[in-house]
Amino acid sequence: MSEHETLQVGVAQIAPVWLDREATLLKVRNYIARAAEKGCRLVCFGEALVPGYPFWVERTGGARFNSATQKGMFAYYLDQGVVVERGDLDPLRESCRAGGIAAYVGVMERAPDRGGHSLYCSLVYIDPDGEIRSVHRKTQPTYEERLVWAGGDGKGLRVHELHPFRIGGLNCFENWMPLMRSALYAQGESLHVATWPGGEHNTVHLTRFLAMEARCYVVSASGLLRAEDIPAGVPLRQELLESSATFANGGSAIAGPDGQWLIEPVVAEERLITATLDARRVREERHNFDLAGHYSRPDITQLRVNRERQATAVFND
Repeated sequence: MSEHETLQVGVAQIAPVWLDREATLLKVRNYIARAAEKGCRLVCFGEALVPGYPFWVERTGGARFNSATQKGMFAYYLDQGVVVERGDLDPLRESCRAGGIAAYVGVMERAPDRGGHSLYCSLVYIDPDGEIRSVHRKTQPTYEERLVWAGGDGKGLRVHELHPFRIGGLNCFENWMPLMRSALYAQGESLHVATWPGGEHNTVHLTRFLAMEARCYVVSASGLLRAEDIPAGVPLRQELLESSATFANGGSAIAGPDGQWLIEPVVAEERLITATLDARRVREERHNFDLAGHYSRPDITQLRVNRERQATAVFND
């Protein structure tokens, strides 16, 4: 493998300091630095890692309407949300710039452009210069997530040049959605980042399937959450601990463009996973199947994508 054809990537399979934004950002920043020290040019983190996935909803009666307990929990969650415009991600930007490394980071975004009181599961791409190039808000929260997350839009359906690859990413069950994937494939995606809150059941089959479908590398980045990751003082902590000792067991993995494992799912272990990807393998596998190119039939089927950021009001002053 020649140097100009390869990319060293890392997956930081870590637990948040659950529902503590600042402490979790510090942990993410440390792993960005560790990945850069190991020669990685891209490092990926799990879905909604900062400040954490809403595991309480299905375990504490989150669907109870007008519950004072659930209202209080949501307000606590909202207060720990990431406000990009406020500069909450500036420490991560500094770490990327210092290490010359790009990062995909899953955050729970509190969005001022939608009034500031709704939350979006967002996947943020920071380039090696420390610039935020896209914020992809999960288009459709899954099942109980709809009780605490709002639906996003297509603005973040973008790929980014990171030589020698074009990289894109989706949140969790978006990776099951053929049209969302196709929106990235059509832009020449050759490295796909699939983020998950954590769970081998999510990654053991889909990672390889996506790689075979797209004929590209697929990095599945998952998180962990164990009893010891839930700090004292978090509302509903005791109820959660009584329901389980492990809420997310990882499952991060990497598959090549032929669907074979480079890294099989890593379970129940907090660690930085690294691999070297060879861009020539993508070109080889596109020889007999290129979903957006020679094997497409846009004269028969065609996808239209709206990449406008959705807004409640448009003000013309």
